[in-house]
Amino acid sequence: MQIDDVATALFRERGYAATSVREIARALDLRGASLYAHVASKEDVLWSIVDRTAARFEDAADAAARAEGSAAGRLTGLVRGHVGVIMEDPGAAVVFVHEWRQLNGRRRADVLARRDRYEARVRDLIRAGVDSGEFEPGDPVLTATFILSALNGIATWYRPDGRSSPEMIADTYTNLALRAARVASLEEAR
Repeated sequence: MQIDDVATALFRERGYAATSVREIARALDLRGASLYAHVASKEDVLWSIVDRTAARFEDAADAAARAEGSAAGRLTGLVRGHVGVIMEDPGAAVVFVHEWRQLNGRRRADVLARRDRYEARVRDLIRAGVDSGEFEPGDPVLTATFILSALNGIATWYRPDGRSSPEMIADTYTNLALRAARVASLEEAR
């Protein structure tokens, strides 16, 4: 886990491609070759970070999906869960959002499929809200993309020592997501 923590900080600061195994080892006070006693490759470290973070997002979405009640309530739970994962480990969230594309082959395909399933959950939740009359008819695909883009953007600017508390961010983004799902068009919003 210490390797993941150090690599997360370096990948967040410099990016995966610009971070060498030697730099990770140096930050751990190891020789470059010694790191290979703990991990097979730099991509294995990235995979560990991305896989663990994807599982956290999925667990939060699972909890929201299991909740009883309205589509708006479940969307609220999903947004709050997503924000919570980012707040829990902002560095890993940044690495997940920006660096997963550096994975190769099966790992990259796995993350892409997991992201697609996660997005489908949000779309399905919005559709359920439209079907129940809670949300205005609109394009669930674009609404889900908007909401997820906004949520993932938090990872790029959030700082634990910043002016906005995690609760304030969760409240604001929940309200914004609910508004996005309830307004069918700009004309109706005016």
